[in-house]
Amino acid sequence: MELIDSFGRRINYLRLSVTDRCNLRCSYCMPAEGVEKLAHGDILSYEDLFRIARAAVAIGIEKIRITGGEPLVRKGIVPFLARIAAIEGLRQLVLTTNGLLLPEMAADLRSAGVQRLNISLDSLRADTFRAITRIGDLQRVLDGIAAADAAGFPPPKINMVVMRGINDGEVADFARLTIDRPCTVRFIEYMPATREDNWQSLTVPGREILDRISASHELEPVEKGAFAGPSRDFRIRGAAGTLGVITAVSGHFCGDCNRVRVTSTGMAKSCLFSDEGFDLRPFLETSDPIILQEALRRIVGVKPERHGMSAYKAEHQAFSMAKIGG
Repeated sequence: MELIDSFGRRINYLRLSVTDRCNLRCSYCMPAEGVEKLAHGDILSYEDLFRIARAAVAIGIEKIRITGGEPLVRKGIVPFLARIAAIEGLRQLVLTTNGLLLPEMAADLRSAGVQRLNISLDSLRADTFRAITRIGDLQRVLDGIAAADAAGFPPPKINMVVMRGINDGEVADFARLTIDRPCTVRFIEYMPATREDNWQSLTVPGREILDRISASHELEPVEKGAFAGPSRDFRIRGAAGTLGVITAVSGHFCGDCNRVRVTSTGMAKSCLFSDEGFDLRPFLETSDPIILQEALRRIVGVKPERHGMSAYKAEHQAFSMAKIGG
């Protein structure tokens, strides 16, 4: 079964947030004062999250990414992941994490059936990493990556949000990680989630990122897989791994968008930068799975052709990535 939106895009990917809480305070994700934590009763139970995942797979979703906040801070996450992994018809279960809890949890995550990890890592320099995250310990993340490798995970996807004047001097360092290691590094344009003043000054366009890498290395395009996200992927000639750029600001990738998302409070969104959401809670009050499936189909049916953000403007309401599950 295929899930097709009104613009002919095949939707096969669900990002499912399990918590709004995080053990970091990254500057591009939330304001310095943090965000008000949701009450326990506002967060969907694992049972309801499982029902959403199962309904999504029943109508054509083949890949689920578990997100947060930081998903590993929620108690009971490993048994929940094992239930998701066992859903018949699900082809990929992946998880995005900041890596801080991987030293203790990587082996259990692998045993639960998580197939791949995306690790958010915005600097390889301890002082810069701490400045971006406000409280983070880079060595813990590096230890977490090593623990994931020891647990048998494939090489991770490393996501770097590139910010001019903050960490853009490390673009070449991150690109070089792919030469000897079969990992993937994805450079993400800074996106104005919180819509702070003069946000454009932080955005480094994807074209500039590629030009910086090309100044020292020959790049060749890489064909994307069926479940690939919106990145444009390349390989340094002869390298073991790959790299990509996600150009949400400088270049719309909306024509290739294959995803929908559900927040930890049960709000379904067909676009990260849409102010519209669809509350799934009323559809969780019945035991009839068809009702929930049809609600998810409606989300796909109203998916916009493109978001309203560009290098010059941001029309969405300010939000915290941690609350949406960016």
